[in-house]
Amino acid sequence: MDERLVLGLIAGSFIGGAAGYLGSLMLGRRMALVAGPLGHLTLPGVALALVWDLDVSVGAFPFVLLGVALIWLLELRTRLPMEALTALVFASGVAFAFLFLPVEQAEAALVGDISRPGVGGTLFAVAASLAVTVAVNRAYRQLVLISISEDLAASEGVRVRRYNLLYLLAIAIIVALGVKMVGGLLTAALVAIPALAARNISRNLWQYAAGATAIGIASALGGIALYRLTGYPAGPLVILVSAVIFVATVPLARSRR
Repeated sequence: MDERLVLGLIAGSFIGGAAGYLGSLMLGRRMALVAGPLGHLTLPGVALALVWDLDVSVGAFPFVLLGVALIWLLELRTRLPMEALTALVFASGVAFAFLFLPVEQAEAALVGDISRPGVGGTLFAVAASLAVTVAVNRAYRQLVLISISEDLAASEGVRVRRYNLLYLLAIAIIVALGVKMVGGLLTAALVAIPALAARNISRNLWQYAAGATAIGIASALGGIALYRLTGYPAGPLVILVSAVIFVATVPLARSRR
């Protein structure tokens, strides 16, 4: 088997699984679409990485982390909704990116390119995905409680600001990794659709989180395999496989109701 395909499958499965797991939490907080604006926010870094011939994730990380820090600080100062502040920050980032993003390289920035992963990039994707999964798993109960009521969480001794920062950082890391696989346009779908499908077939919180992780992995593997067979870009294929899985779960959701 082609070494690049193997590396792509490994990196994609870990990124997809971590994105699905995080998405199970984001869907409950009605923040699944926040990953989309944050994905757009990576475009300035992706543009610079393409101009300087670097890995797109390397370029994406500084910009998305800066954006998350700005969103967190603005929320503390203004108490405006996080999703509204995200829209403000991402629009500025997109406008800046398209000032110097080369037109001929726009496709890789918008829909991703996981066809040429290196060993170092793959190891980094695996390590970062595992770190996000472990960190979110340890904080899952507190984050669920915060999503129900921040005041209730604070009364239970949960440090809300600290956990919100952890939550935003986890989203930032997954977005920066996901940009390499599905591009800046499709990161919201990468986290949202596996969680939606898992919600259709799960009966408790554990099944929901595990199902979203499994569907994220399956979607990544299926999309990259189809890229190998068809030659179409892997990013959109990953999302389409995820969407097909969601459609397949809809009858099960109806039967449960």
